[in-house]
Amino acid sequence: MKLTHNLSRTLNYKLKRLLLIASIMPVLAFAQAWPTKQPIKLVAVFPPGGSVDQVSRIIAPVLSQQLGQSVIVENRGGASGVIGTASVVSAPADGYTFAVVFDTHGVNQSLMPNMPYDSKRDLVPLILVGTSAMVLTSNVGNEYKTFADVVAAAKAKKNVSFGTIGNGSLGHLAMALLGKNANLEFNHIPYKGGGPLMTDAVAGHVPLAMGTVFLSKPHIDNKRIRPLAVTSLKRVPEFPEIPTIAEAGFPGFEAPAWWALLASSKTPPDIVKRMNDELNKVLQNPEVAQKLSAQGIELSGGSVEKARAFIDKQLDTWSKVVRDNGIKPD
Repeated sequence: MKLTHNLSRTLNYKLKRLLLIASIMPVLAFAQAWPTKQPIKLVAVFPPGGSVDQVSRIIAPVLSQQLGQSVIVENRGGASGVIGTASVVSAPADGYTFAVVFDTHGVNQSLMPNMPYDSKRDLVPLILVGTSAMVLTSNVGNEYKTFADVVAAAKAKKNVSFGTIGNGSLGHLAMALLGKNANLEFNHIPYKGGGPLMTDAVAGHVPLAMGTVFLSKPHIDNKRIRPLAVTSLKRVPEFPEIPTIAEAGFPGFEAPAWWALLASSKTPPDIVKRMNDELNKVLQNPEVAQKLSAQGIELSGGSVEKARAFIDKQLDTWSKVVRDNGIKPD
């Protein structure tokens, strides 16, 4: 009897193992075959010419070379990245469509009603490409020569106006966070993108502008606008003499711009892991690193878990700022 029982247990164990192997074989075969079916698409969720577009086009050819498969960039701008990201969520989760997103991804969920996807549930981060400081600048002809000048004017309840690339942008929320924490009053002037913002900043039509290093640096280099402070925790190599907001009297203040690649959360885990590995290799490519650094991006890379922790923190941080300040979309 005991021998029969043991034999039965052994057979049941082997049967379960065979069933388990049979269940995962299609997934393993699919992952091993990837990518051979079709070109891989990187959906840049902003129009051509901006930083998301440039990051995508720097990454694509090297990724293509590593995978031995064509990698194309498709620009699908609109709604601060929501339209392009939604197209990735709704695409087949077969490892051929990915999103390249900007820091607006960390804001959209709390700012926009009736989002077509849930930023945490429906998407999985592949990698955090990198971060960049935002730079508060002033027109060279106005009274704001230092960040201390701006703080003093805001404390005096003067009409301290600043422009950003749009309502609910990271620049807007960073200044809202600063104002709320330090009891400072600022007047936000939203623009329809970086081009119009920089045009008015250079012309002196808006006294202060908050934008990324990528957006601001050419005009700073030409001495058309003056950098006053950066939003990173440490000073940036591009402007080593410019203080951080944290060290200028507001400890712990941080508001980084960032870029990342995302996939549908339904994408097979093996493909997510493979893409993370390949993208880390891309970022370690000297030419890629040089080009991204030239855009003012401090490279990050690392694991899927690292990217998820960073992005989740951004989603949580800025949703609170939106709620606390009653910020509404345009």
